[in-house]
Parts: sequence; C-alpha cells; structure tokens
Amino acid sequence: MVEHRTVEANGIRLHVAEEGEGPLVLLLHGFPECWYSWRHQFAPLAAAGYRVVAPDQRGYGRSERPAAVDAYTILDLVGDVIGLVHALGESQAVVVGHDWGAPVAWHTALLRPDVVRAVAGLSVPPTPRSGDAPPLRSMRELYDGRFYWNYFERPGVADAEFAADPRRTFRHVLYGASGDNPANDPVPAQPLVPPGGGFLDMGEDPGELPGWLTEEDLDAYTAEYAEAGFTGGLNWYRNLDLNWRLTAPWAGAALRVPALYVTGDRDLVYGFPGMSELIPALRKLHPTLREPVVLPGCGHWTQQERPAEVDAALLDFLREAAPATG
Repeated sequence: MVEHRTVEANGIRLHVAEEGEGPLVLLLHGFPECWYSWRHQFAPLAAAGYRVVAPDQRGYGRSERPAAVDAYTILDLVGDVIGLVHALGESQAVVVGHDWGAPVAWHTALLRPDVVRAVAGLSVPPTPRSGDAPPLRSMRELYDGRFYWNYFERPGVADAEFAADPRRTFRHVLYGASGDNPANDPVPAQPLVPPGGGFLDMGEDPGELPGWLTEEDLDAYTAEYAEAGFTGGLNWYRNLDLNWRLTAPWAGAALRVPALYVTGDRDLVYGFPGMSELIPALRKLHPTLREPVVLPGCGHWTQQERPAEVDAALLDFLREAAPATG
C-alpha cells in the first residue's frame, strides 16, 4: 500500500508517497502532474525489492509552494532531490523523472553522481545546453512568441486559464498530448498558442476518455490541485532562461552514471526542434546511456499511457544498474 507523509528537505516541506523496502528509487513527476502520475509504478518496483518514493515537487500538490518565482531554478530543484535522499535516511538513490522531472533527474545525476546510483528520464532527453541564446528568447524569436513556453512565462495568464476549471484543464491536457489524439499521428505539431487565445484552445475535449485515463484519475488530479493551483509548476518554466545562465559551468558535461531514456514517437517533445538530430546522438554525448527506448504510438504521458512497457524497461535497467539486495 502507498503511504503518505511530509518530510523536511532543503528547507521546504515536501509531500511524499512511498511503498516498499530496499534501495531507494525516487520518481519525479512533470507538469501538470503530481505523485499520482506514478500510480502504476509503485507496486511493480516495490515487488522487485525497491523503496519507491514519489514526491510532489516544490510548487505542486501538497508540497510547499514558495512565492518567489526565482525559488524554482534547476539548482533549487536538484537541491530538493539531494535533500530528500538524505531526509529519507539514505546516501544514494536511483532517480527517475518524467517531463520536467526528467531535467531535474538528469541534472541531479550530472551535479551529484556520488548520490545518484543510476538515472532514467521519460519524454525529455538529456538536452545539451545551447551556447547561442537562452531558451525562452530562442523560442520567442522562432515562433513569434506563440510557443507554449512563452505563453506560460506571462505572469498570471496560464495560471488563471488552468485554474478556472481544473477538471477541464486535465481532460484537455492529458488527452491532447497523448498518443490517442489523432492530431498527434504520426508526429504532433509544434505546440503554438493561437493568437488571442489560450493554451486550451489548441485542442478539443476528447468526449470519451482513452483507456489509460479514467474519470477517477481526473478526480484525483482535480483534488490534488484544488488548493495548490498551477502557479508553482508554471514558475518552473519562468526560470528557463535563468537556468540557462546557472548551468553554464556544466556545458558539454557527460553523465557518469548508468542512464536510460524512454519516450514515445507521438510525444510532443520528440518533435521539438533539433530532437531528430539529438536523439540519435545521445549515446555519443553520454556513453553511459543505454540505447533509447522509443514506444510506437505513445504520446507524452509515457508511464501513464504505457505502464507495462515502462515498468518492464525500468526493471530491466534497474536489475543491471542498481540491483536490489535480499
């Protein structure tokens, strides 16, 4: 059974969901998600002999939500992971991340290989830091300010749109970026917010939900966001250019721990500019990385859309990179 509690880590309170005993595996969610997005991974990983912990990351769900926008830099988020490992009484962990959780996982492994036994990222690969221009500025110039990152960076705008009807937000966002949405076959279009419109105007209500997403799932997400709202998660995007500056010392650095990357071929990130060149080059950039796993027909919500395949890939990776004892 998954148990819930609050721990103090890196100076803030983090809500965690936990199951199992053994070597620590941290599961880091993305946007707009929470611990619940890992609901299909707890039991299989715990049964294989791992202590599985999924936090609500800072700004999300039942965890603390600092008011300052610059309290959500990548260094703060890595600090939370390291603080959480120690707060749980451990010295090392396997770190797995999806969506925004993936860059946190990759950077935690990059900055603290002494703490990270192995690392896995779903959807977002370990992306080299561009030396040309910060990402928000680059996307603003490339897509005339319509790329969704730039919509998200506007204070209060997406916050209000998403919070007006959280259940509608989750229906649209979870279906819209999924492999079940015909608009994403064979590859999603670039996520550009229509002029004068909002993020949710990019898609339509699915009507009937896909098989992997239930009304009970929507109930759970809506309840988790009832008090927290969306601003904490959106603040992560608002630090993209600051992160670009802060991570300059690690430009060109390679991962030094065993690594795994899993994505879907209908994931919007898979179709981002430059990904068709980056993904085939990942193993040259990071020699400790396994051959990437690309799931046909899978969209952005990797571990929710394809739990059996993701669980199998993670367990196969863990058996080699961080075997459980006992």
